[in-house]
Amino acid sequence: MKFLMLIITCFSFGVQAQNTEVTGFGIRGKVVDSVSRRPLDFVTVSLKTDNEASVRTAQTNADGTFVFQTLPLAKYILKVASVGYSPKSLTIDFVSNGLKVKDLGTINLIAVSSHLKEVVVTASKPLVSQEIDRISYDLQADPESKGQNVLQMMRKVPLLSLDADDNIQLQGNSNYKILVNGRPSSMMERSPKDILRSMPATSIQRIEVITNPPAKYDAEGLAGIINIITSKKLDNGYNGSVNASYGLPSGGPGVGGSAGMKQGKFGVSIYGGISDHNNPATESLTRRRVLGAEPSVLNQNSRSEGDSRNAYLGSELSLEIDSLHLISAQFNINGNRSETESAQRSGLTESDEILQAYRLDNRRNGRGNGMDAGLNFQLGFKSSKNRLLTFSYRYYRFSDRQNSNLLVSERMNFFNPDYRQNNLSRSSEQTLQVDYVHDIGKLNIEGGVKAIFRDNNTDFGYDSLNTEGVFARDYSRTNQYNNTQKVLSGYNSYQYSLKSWSFKVGFRVEQTIVDADFVSSDTQVKQNYFNLLPSLAVNRKLKNNSTINLAFSQRIQRPGVFELNPFVDRSNPAFETSGNPEIKPVLINSYQFSYSLQKKISLYLSASYMYSNTMMFRVSSYDSVTNVTRSTPKNTGSARLPGLNYNVRFPLTKKGDLSFNGWLGYGMVKGVNNGIRVKNEGLMHRMNVSAGYRLENSWKLNGGLYWYGGNISPQGRSNSYISSSLGIQKDLVKNKLAFSASASNPFTKYRNNRQEISDPNFIQVNDNQVYFRAYNFNINYRFGKLKEVLKKNKRGIKNDDVSGGGGL
Repeated sequence: MKFLMLIITCFSFGVQAQNTEVTGFGIRGKVVDSVSRRPLDFVTVSLKTDNEASVRTAQTNADGTFVFQTLPLAKYILKVASVGYSPKSLTIDFVSNGLKVKDLGTINLIAVSSHLKEVVVTASKPLVSQEIDRISYDLQADPESKGQNVLQMMRKVPLLSLDADDNIQLQGNSNYKILVNGRPSSMMERSPKDILRSMPATSIQRIEVITNPPAKYDAEGLAGIINIITSKKLDNGYNGSVNASYGLPSGGPGVGGSAGMKQGKFGVSIYGGISDHNNPATESLTRRRVLGAEPSVLNQNSRSEGDSRNAYLGSELSLEIDSLHLISAQFNINGNRSETESAQRSGLTESDEILQAYRLDNRRNGRGNGMDAGLNFQLGFKSSKNRLLTFSYRYYRFSDRQNSNLLVSERMNFFNPDYRQNNLSRSSEQTLQVDYVHDIGKLNIEGGVKAIFRDNNTDFGYDSLNTEGVFARDYSRTNQYNNTQKVLSGYNSYQYSLKSWSFKVGFRVEQTIVDADFVSSDTQVKQNYFNLLPSLAVNRKLKNNSTINLAFSQRIQRPGVFELNPFVDRSNPAFETSGNPEIKPVLINSYQFSYSLQKKISLYLSASYMYSNTMMFRVSSYDSVTNVTRSTPKNTGSARLPGLNYNVRFPLTKKGDLSFNGWLGYGMVKGVNNGIRVKNEGLMHRMNVSAGYRLENSWKLNGGLYWYGGNISPQGRSNSYISSSLGIQKDLVKNKLAFSASASNPFTKYRNNRQEISDPNFIQVNDNQVYFRAYNFNINYRFGKLKEVLKKNKRGIKNDDVSGGGGL
């Protein structure tokens, strides 16, 4: 920390000496967005006399600043205007006040949507905006958000897509970190798609995609960070929204919403929801063909159905003690329950002769819960309003329990008894963090230190039915596993902004110490590694509201508790899956060049290239002795992924618009499985097309088409599919009450999801039936009218250093 503060102090003296003085009578100031506090460039600043005679006109620089110099002694009216914001006027009187230079400080502009005769939109908030290190998608400016959940809306967000199982992908990659309001949340740790599916899009303000995170963010998440912003605009009073939905035959009822209240210097915002998601009965087929001297064929036919329930509640509180001291806190809880029943028939043949057959009935239930709480104290300085020091603490925990009860019948040469298996995974962590930020003219300096202490443990057991008809513990398949992890880090970053250029450079150092202990077998695994991770971004503002960006970053993927957990899932006797406690972290390099244009046509293009020589892939191998295929993650692969992202939106007519959002990539992956080199490569793509049309009397039509182009891994690939949807929306009470209904794939009941896996020893195909047809109904109600954002600490804990599984 002393080293960081020394760098900051030295830089401060150097830059302060370069400040220029205004000559003659002068006016200066800085224009920012009232919500995000982001400097606004290319804002028109007009200076007129008190009788409205024009004197001068200028535009703000990249850092939002403007200066008028050598002015005559007079009274002036200064007007600030920008598309999408309410104009502001200020009076400056040099004659009466005796000042030579008027420093207006920070001028806040409030974003609005302007309408002409409540029908024709003359200026509206852009859906997509680009900053030097992120892309933002404004859900509140998208009319479709009133009838969609957050997961559905992610198909429209640049750089994001959904795979065949509705798992989120960032630039075609499944390894990333999800934050809520810039902070980690326990609700996103286990299965974020279940929470996001139950979260109404109207409760979300915007989604930020950070593909090249600056040094202040933890380095975990190979593809980057998805930041979901729920905070609403607040002033003294209250506001909020409530959404009720129902989906059938797949899906079910759900209720969610958000609310905020501010009274004086105290404010609070909350969001939450509850849902029940039903999965109707579907069928699946698995076929494995073993090659070599003793070829065999395994066929498994299954039928399953299930139900899951999710609930979540999040809150943020803020207390502004005075202009220099701010306390904020957050608290989140969530829980889920699931029940699944399946029946499977399995048959193993060799040369058309049945070697083994059985029926397996599995009743599986799971439950999980999580919570996190944080406290932040922000300290300002009288000498400079642009200096902030923040102290933060966060506690987080979650648990996940899975139980399976498996009964075997219709046996033929299958002698395994009935059995039960259970697995309890728990994780907790504490985080301490100190951040310092200092703006000196056009230079922004940030530094900080952080310590994370994690404790992960699993307790898994296997009980089999003995000859006495009692389930007894099988200790050869039972174990307890503890894993403690310490991550100590520090960072320093600098951003320098000119009129048309912005530069951001930083580095982050992280020391990771891991101690793993297998309690039952009395064995240990220790890891200790150090990483120096640089980041660089360059932004160039062009004419006509266009921008280009160039960025480079190094990211790391640490295995989480689910990848490390050695629990062996034997719910299917022919296929076993497990974690790997000896898995190592993965380092990836990412390059990105992007271009954005925000005019009548909104355009975003991004070319990227990511590569890693130590990728973590889940590999499958066949054991000819037991006739079992085993799957586990290993550090055995390398990957190259060049890609192109595109997002285009343009008006078709005065009442209709069309948008395209997609990704195109060519994956090249290699690996080693049982000493045999395997590799695969191929084209992958995702594309979402959506259209909207405004009818009379506040009716709206929208439709969509989604094309998923499959995925590849070192041992195989998945198939492609096309999905369609059509919806209608009606404002029953303007800006207050809205109804929407939609139909997805009304003429196709099921979709087939195919996964192919192979190596020199076997070929395996999994065909899973997915319920495709769906009808959804939504009612959304908004209340209140507020303007000012709930004030929050500008720095806080962002534990984005552990993420989900890897792969392309």
